[in-house]
Amino acid sequence: MPARMMPARHSDLKPSMPGASIADEEGAILSSLDIVVVVAFFTLVVGVSLWKSGREKSSEGYFLAGRGLSWWLIGLSIVAANISTEQMVGMAGQGAGDIGLAVSNWQLVGSVGIVLIALTLLPRFLRAGIYTMPEFLEYRYNVVTRSIMAIFTAIIYVAVLLAAVLYSGALALEKLFDLELVHGVWLIGALAAIYTTWGGLKAVAWADLFQGAGLLLGGIAIFVLGLHACGGWESFTSYNTDKLHMILPADHAGLPWTGVLSGMWIVILYYCGLNQFIVQRNLAARSLRDGQLGVIFAGALWLLVPFVVVMPGIMAFQLYGSELVKPDEAFPTLLLRLTPSGLRGFMFAAIAGAVVSSLASMLNSASTIITMDVYRRLFDRKASQHRLVWLGRALTLLFVVAGCLVAPKIGDPRFGGVFNYIQQFQGYIWPGVVAVFLFGIFIPRTPGAAGVAGLVLGPAIYWIFQQYTPMRPGAGEVQVLHFLVQVALTFAIVAAVMAVITIVWPRNAARELPLRQEMNVETSREVKWAAGLVITAVVLFYAVFW
Repeated sequence: MPARMMPARHSDLKPSMPGASIADEEGAILSSLDIVVVVAFFTLVVGVSLWKSGREKSSEGYFLAGRGLSWWLIGLSIVAANISTEQMVGMAGQGAGDIGLAVSNWQLVGSVGIVLIALTLLPRFLRAGIYTMPEFLEYRYNVVTRSIMAIFTAIIYVAVLLAAVLYSGALALEKLFDLELVHGVWLIGALAAIYTTWGGLKAVAWADLFQGAGLLLGGIAIFVLGLHACGGWESFTSYNTDKLHMILPADHAGLPWTGVLSGMWIVILYYCGLNQFIVQRNLAARSLRDGQLGVIFAGALWLLVPFVVVMPGIMAFQLYGSELVKPDEAFPTLLLRLTPSGLRGFMFAAIAGAVVSSLASMLNSASTIITMDVYRRLFDRKASQHRLVWLGRALTLLFVVAGCLVAPKIGDPRFGGVFNYIQQFQGYIWPGVVAVFLFGIFIPRTPGAAGVAGLVLGPAIYWIFQQYTPMRPGAGEVQVLHFLVQVALTFAIVAAVMAVITIVWPRNAARELPLRQEMNVETSREVKWAAGLVITAVVLFYAVFW
């Protein structure tokens, strides 16, 4: 079961910024200026995204933006897809809880991981010209492997990621504007469905340009306001000394260093390199240079997450710890109490936009996978472009409804917070998928049976760990093995089984990937320099906050 959050402590410190505490005791009310800002923001976002997408009519245009995205658009789109209310609510909540700054490991390890993937895996995928990650598995293994991954991925997207983003977004609306959680879930789902259904990935990417930039700028503003309310950097760091560490003890229930060094790397490899709703933007790049610079740019922007998401959560703990019923309320509380008129409207628009952006990304990717990997591959290989696009739109609407039905259930205290819910349940897919891809890429003679076995065994073995790992004595519902360690052990077992199958029944000859002759796969010098700068920045951050 998920680790429980430690009860939040509080201090006697109150916001010192004049006029900073805008909300009254009954909750936040948007001023007329806030409403103008919100309407203007969404009018701009939706208008530009629909104009740029032009209602795509081909499957490549709808699902991959015509393979014409530039690096800066890819980078901001990845950030907007990744940083949403599951980070603003979930990561800030864990920052306010007992994990503190160490929850930033997810983004900083991700920054290193996505840079390494840009230099290694991305050239292979772009040269192959694939639509989806499951498609790669058919070229290396067989159609059964492709279909299994497609179905697993769609389930995870809808039941875990989509539902978590809907829930966290609705929770923020409930805290900020007293909107009932269920109503917030359906409102957000409807907004995401509108432009995703219309314009596909290109509409999503152009909307992400504004929403990603708005979210980062708004987060910086919240950081500055929160820091001022805490009395400055020295006051903030001295009060929260125990929370400002990136490395936690091996016996820490929330995020031990053993999990960071083992299972987290498997997670990052999946998320940054094999996860459809992130990789789909890379597959849509107009060149290898654009794809590589795009993901490296995203990795650089992720370095801001400790400052714009996690530290504000810690500030909320310092300022309003006694008001936090649960840690997931940290960021919404800070936003509610500190933002002046105008900025509050901008932040509302940015957060709502980030929710819609993440949902749109997941919806587009899930519909892409089911349309291309299941319907076209198994049922109608000669389906017209018109039919494929309309099926993608219909699936988008179906997935919205399914996600909205699941989302309210995530509030169950058993899940230990929305961010923990996301990480915990994706453990069923991470180990097997990563093992199967690594064998497919680096051991070409791995047979199809090994691919099928890896995908099936991964969830089964992880389930065994989840069900039968003993609890720590006197620690409630905290297991002896952190779930990231369980992920690492699952991966090791799956890889061992696949290795045995490969040794006993190797493929007679390697299966070749298709090649896009026009795609240059040579990494440029500027890409290597950019990669080096991002990794250096990560090392410096760890050196400061060891």
